[in-house]
Amino acid sequence: MTASVQAARGTTGFLGWLNTRGHKAAMVIFGLIVVGHWAEHVAQAWQVWVLQWPRPKSGGLLGLAYPWLVSSEWLHYGYAVVMLAGLLLLRPAIGGRARKWWSAALWIQVWHHFEHLLLLVQALTGSYLLGRAVPTSVVQLIFPRIELHLFYNALVTIPMVVAMVLHLRPRPEERDFLRCSCAH
Repeated sequence: MTASVQAARGTTGFLGWLNTRGHKAAMVIFGLIVVGHWAEHVAQAWQVWVLQWPRPKSGGLLGLAYPWLVSSEWLHYGYAVVMLAGLLLLRPAIGGRARKWWSAALWIQVWHHFEHLLLLVQALTGSYLLGRAVPTSVVQLIFPRIELHLFYNALVTIPMVVAMVLHLRPRPEERDFLRCSCAH
């Protein structure tokens, strides 16, 4: 295989390593990041609906220790970027049936990222969508923020988990196209 073909397939350099020998470890790390993020949202939901805390005081686990951090749009935007980067960078090694599910998660995350970028720009400029009192995303015009984030995260996580399961359990005809050792 020529160097240009390897580069086009992403099998050289860091991206090549990430989608071959390093893919399994990268998927585990990415999965742990997603689980950690879910833990934050579940804790926040628990605080709102079970403990009956006011929404502004319900900041998840991080919010208990660092309330200023969870009220910052930078934290939320940073996570949206990490998710988008993870879905993009790990995509080359995912094939077969898993690829469609992973791509669905990726495109949903593209929208989710756009919503967080919109929130960040509003926070930085002080100019809020439709004259609202706080930074507001497009879909947040209809749904409250906590519920919306649970919904978005579920929309991204469900196809991502389906893709991970299919990637770890490929059909025999899909094994020929795997470049990583995740399913071995």
